[in-house]
Amino acid sequence: MTEGYCVKCKAKKEMSSAKQVTMKNGRKAMKGKCPSCGTGMYRILGK
Repeated sequence: MTEGYCVKCKAKKEMSSAKQVTMKNGRKAMKGKCPSCGTGMYRILGK
């Protein structure tokens, strides 16, 4: 699982249903949901 920052909870948490996506500029990122509040979470990955 990938850890990300939830802006609604203001804490780092493990993303649920995380999947890897490619942004418009070609960089990779992980997109998922916060397990406690359900808000969308996003984490930009390295090259």
